[in-house]
Amino acid sequence: MNIEKSPLPGLAAALVLAVGLSACATTDTPPYMGGPDNFGEANRQTMMAQVIDPDPHYETAIPESSGDHAADAVERYREDKVKKPERMTTTKSMSSGGGSN
Repeated sequence: MNIEKSPLPGLAAALVLAVGLSACATTDTPPYMGGPDNFGEANRQTMMAQVIDPDPHYETAIPESSGDHAADAVERYREDKVKKPERMTTTKSMSSGGGSN
């Protein structure tokens, strides 16, 4: 026996799926995030968030520095005599006990 299957159920399922998905499409509003001209904007925003001033202007041509001061810091580092930074706390810890004696 040779029974041929009708393509009608598969075609009907595809049609229902296409109609269902087309209901989500909008034609009167622009695409999300401005479309293809906005490609890479997240990357550019992240890069710009890391740049403080891309064209800084200083009062002096080269910021002043001291070679002796830098050499002393390197020497302290080599001799393991680095100055310890001050300890800073950013929060206060407050607790209240509710136990009974």
